[in-house]
Amino acid sequence: MRKDYLELSELLAMVKEGVADAFPDKYWVKAEISSWSPRSNGHCYLNLSESLRGKQVADIRAMIWKWQFPQLKAFFEKETGQTLQAGLTVLVRVQVNFSELYGISLFIDDIDPAFTVGAQALEKKKAIERLTRDGYMDMQKELALPDLPYRLAVITSRTAAGYGDFRRHLLENEAGYAFRLDLFEALMQGEQAPASIVSALMEAQEGAYDAILILRGGGSEMDLACFDDYDLAVAIATCPVPVVTAIGHDRDFHIADMVANRFVKTPTALADLFLDACAVQDAALDALEVRVRQAVADRLSGMARRCDALSGRIRMGLLRRVHTGEQVVEQRIARIRLGLSGRFSALVRLSDAAAHRLQFAATARLGQEISALALKEALIKASDPRNILGLGYVLVTGRDNKVLKTVDRVAVGDRIGVRFADGSLTAKVDAVYADTHDKENIA
Repeated sequence: MRKDYLELSELLAMVKEGVADAFPDKYWVKAEISSWSPRSNGHCYLNLSESLRGKQVADIRAMIWKWQFPQLKAFFEKETGQTLQAGLTVLVRVQVNFSELYGISLFIDDIDPAFTVGAQALEKKKAIERLTRDGYMDMQKELALPDLPYRLAVITSRTAAGYGDFRRHLLENEAGYAFRLDLFEALMQGEQAPASIVSALMEAQEGAYDAILILRGGGSEMDLACFDDYDLAVAIATCPVPVVTAIGHDRDFHIADMVANRFVKTPTALADLFLDACAVQDAALDALEVRVRQAVADRLSGMARRCDALSGRIRMGLLRRVHTGEQVVEQRIARIRLGLSGRFSALVRLSDAAAHRLQFAATARLGQEISALALKEALIKASDPRNILGLGYVLVTGRDNKVLKTVDRVAVGDRIGVRFADGSLTAKVDAVYADTHDKENIA
């Protein structure tokens, strides 16, 4: 028996018609973007899914046409400040479509950015309740910043404009306060930012810092959503070093701000926090200097008064001592003068007696010297050769004109000189006789 059947295309055409009849309108659907694939042809293909207690319970293909995709993406990112990508929970307007070749899919033509922001606000509320329940909200508040914090660890991106503003404002301050800044780089937005900041925080707390600073410098709500992360908040709360945050502008307030030791709105305000701390200590030192100067001045004034009084007493005492001393000196001078007068008279008498004795001794000595001199004069005259020659003696000189005192210096044939009292002559030696043996020959 022949069975009735339909061609597959006929069946799917019926399904397509039924789908079109069942879903004639467009519907707002809440779902998570589980995959995301923009194509070079301009279309964007993605998968929307739903999970329940960690298990996926629904999944469907979706598509954004190329003439709608750029506008939807730009609109979402402008309103939320976050990139449209996988992992986000979104509220999109879809049209159900059935294709005989590709099956059921959804065409997306609109997106509600406020829903995504609202969902994050709900997550933020839950995180705050959990942190409060677990006792993390006030842990950092129990830590105290030093009175003069200057060793600072900074967690941020090196290229962040807020970091540059912070450095210039802090390090180029007019008062000349000095600080030590060490940078620990981290991602400051996106899904990976919380883990990156926690890693930098763990590294920074190993150093000897007075405070750890987390700064960014503002952005959209979606850009700053990473600072509402529960794990990041726990890491900040349990850090043993005071953590100070400067994440956004005046309208922003995040969980990281709530659990931190303290927070300020901007990087410039953060720099002012530490400059003000230095200024407070500077003012305290100035006040202390004034008090010290006043105390020293008062002490010196009191000492000057005491010195004046003491000087007066010393002056009176010295005058009395000087007067007494003058009297003693005058008495001693009188005694010395009297003693010296008596001593001088005795010395004069002794001097006169000594002078008399000296004169007598000198006269006697002079007479002795005159007698001795006369005797020597007589001896000199007696020994004058001329006187001896006058007695008949002669003076014989050799060939060298020296006086001959012995015949040993004379040889036969020598010419000798003979000096008499009234003249002299020369002679030639014919013979030389020595000692008594020769005296007979002479006779």
